[in-house]
Amino acid sequence: MTDALNQLLKATSRSFYLTLRVLPAAVRPQIGLAYLLARTADTIADTELVPLEQRLDALKRLRERIQGSSSAPLNFGELAKHQGSSAEGTLLEKVEDSLTLLQTLSPADQQLARTVLNTITGGQELDLRRFAGASAEKIVALETAAQLDDYTYRVAGCVGEFWTKMCRAHLFPRLRMDDAQLLADGVRLGKGLQLVNILRDLPADLKKGRCYLPADKLEPAGLLPEVLLSPVNEAKFRPLFHEYLDRAESHLAAGWAYTNTLPFGQVRVRLACAWPILIGMKTIEKMRTASVLDLQQHIKVSRIEVRGIMLRSALFYPLPRMWQKLFSTTGKAVASEGKLA
Repeated sequence: MTDALNQLLKATSRSFYLTLRVLPAAVRPQIGLAYLLARTADTIADTELVPLEQRLDALKRLRERIQGSSSAPLNFGELAKHQGSSAEGTLLEKVEDSLTLLQTLSPADQQLARTVLNTITGGQELDLRRFAGASAEKIVALETAAQLDDYTYRVAGCVGEFWTKMCRAHLFPRLRMDDAQLLADGVRLGKGLQLVNILRDLPADLKKGRCYLPADKLEPAGLLPEVLLSPVNEAKFRPLFHEYLDRAESHLAAGWAYTNTLPFGQVRVRLACAWPILIGMKTIEKMRTASVLDLQQHIKVSRIEVRGIMLRSALFYPLPRMWQKLFSTTGKAVASEGKLA
């Protein structure tokens, strides 16, 4: 990957850059490039100042270039002008550089990247259409729990699949493992991280008119998206919110099992998996004790806490008992699928 794209990756990837930086060199460029292209698509989808149909067209053209079904040059300069972040504007302007780099991957790696990016961009297009016309005054909720599970797969669970297959191919291809279980747990790791994000970002999404907590769970609890975070509804809201926290924790427990299934010698990969899991668990811990008013202030794990998690995981890695103690649940979460499925 070029120095320019590496700098762009650092500027746009936020916390993921910590994970990416520790990965072995054999898989870092492929995973980093897939992330850059996924962020490019995400930036297009999130450019709300641009009309919906224009964003959908841009996503379609990007997807066709990624899949190799079109060679039409992409110019997202107009979209770039509407970005609040200069890094995201540059990301859109450099899309041709990212696409050129995709062509340098091996055929097998290209196929893995194309598959995951096809799923991600498809999920973004579905999301845009689903919430078309939504606003703070007209909130649209997902209809079913199955739709939420499908969404978490499309935008993050599929990344667990991609990550697993890429690492398997390049780092431990001959090791005998239960690949079906490894893939399933990798998917759940991605879903868990995305569900944590959804629960943490619930207030911000509601202001945009988006409610990812599905109607078939809200209605039996006597809740409506419009008043979901009203203090007067806290008694009704909290049990459902905690069910979803349990669900996220259950997925992350499967992710922790995944991490410990990986070969012990793959220190970098295991740390790269452990860090987002442990940060996710810390975020869940904070959300469990938060009031609805606290949630509206945006729950966040501080940089000092993140550094502490990274330091302890590195120090305790050679000490199995201490390492295992890094991950602790409330006792409600188990590694099996929960009742919200």
